[in-house]
Amino acid sequence: MYRSLISATFAVLTLAPIAASSQDAPATEPAVSAGEGQTGTIVFFREKKFKGAAVRYKVRENGTELCKLANGTFCTVQAAAGKHTYMVHSEAKDALTLEVDPGETYYVIGGISMGILAGHPHLTPSTKEAFEGMKDKLKDNTGKDLGGPDEK
Repeated sequence: MYRSLISATFAVLTLAPIAASSQDAPATEPAVSAGEGQTGTIVFFREKKFKGAAVRYKVRENGTELCKLANGTFCTVQAAAGKHTYMVHSEAKDALTLEVDPGETYYVIGGISMGILAGHPHLTPSTKEAFEGMKDKLKDNTGKDLGGPDEK
């Protein structure tokens, strides 16, 4: 009985990322409507690790997908000056609010903690040094494989 339960759980964990990626919406570009010099840069990155390697998640703001963070990737987003809240979710949600200043660059590291059926994504402020220390091992995922606003 325990083997059947373990096998079923393993099948769900293995197929969940495939099912989630097959439901992605058609690609669209995120809208940023700020003038030159009125934006800041946010670099979202995720270290390449064995733990949670199969899990990828979308970074969204106000329901609009900005980038996808997979294991060992990073993406760069231009944001208008002001307050921004970035969301990630799977079976659990996490949010990070940043006050963006014009011309500044902010670094946000994505992580995964294990949940019951899927990994729980997290966003945490980081440093330029942390990003630069692993940048050579990361793949640039800026603007790739984006969907539209949430359909909820």
